[in-house]
Amino acid sequence: MAEETMTLRVTRYRPERGPDSYLDEFDVPYREDMVVLDALNHIKDDIDGSLTYRWSCRMGVCGSCGMMVNGMPRLTCSTYLREFHPEPVVIEPLESFPVIRDLVVDMTDFLEKLREVKPWVIREREDAVEEGEYLQTPEEVDRYKQFSMCINCMLCYSACPVYAQDPEFLGPAAIALASRYNLDSRDQGRSERDEVLGVDTGIWDCTFVGECSVVCPKDVDPAAAIQRTKVSTTTRGMLAAVWPHRGRR
Repeated sequence: MAEETMTLRVTRYRPERGPDSYLDEFDVPYREDMVVLDALNHIKDDIDGSLTYRWSCRMGVCGSCGMMVNGMPRLTCSTYLREFHPEPVVIEPLESFPVIRDLVVDMTDFLEKLREVKPWVIREREDAVEEGEYLQTPEEVDRYKQFSMCINCMLCYSACPVYAQDPEFLGPAAIALASRYNLDSRDQGRSERDEVLGVDTGIWDCTFVGECSVVCPKDVDPAAAIQRTKVSTTTRGMLAAVWPHRGRR
């Protein structure tokens, strides 16, 4: 009995061969427990070793295997072939990013935006070690826990129509991670982040389409983070205008 197969149509882009990309078609073995990344690895290992793409953990944690799967931003390590069987599956690089080679995109813009929001705990003064830990209650952790689940997979950027039209937009993941630290009781860096978040290309550029939250594999809900930041920024601005001492964190 012949082995059941499934067709993958994979974007190929070789800058040394010219500016245009094209689709290459491969037939791969099909099993119900196979994910798209398994199929790509089969192509790489057994058919065409020149196929270029990113992956690492295969557990939905590293965020490196994000690609367009039949037109949707997905993690290929957690997208099963059975979802599309027996129809062909089209694999393309994430939209809205420059393509380096085949399915590999240039992450530079995202990493620069991430650095701008300073996604780490900022302290005005570091206490001495002997003074003890910066303790938090479970309630304080719950305030930011959801937004801390971001794995920097960039699927939200690829789904965002605002980022597609305006690459200067800070973007969903960066704003969600800024919110994560602004909500952290140990952090004192809100004012520094607000300088980045409060401009036209920050939170105010978002039109609340919500696709970023739809495609997020970790249920971070960046759209909610953006809207909450709009509300808190507006509230602090109004308080600062009326009672300057209350407008500061």
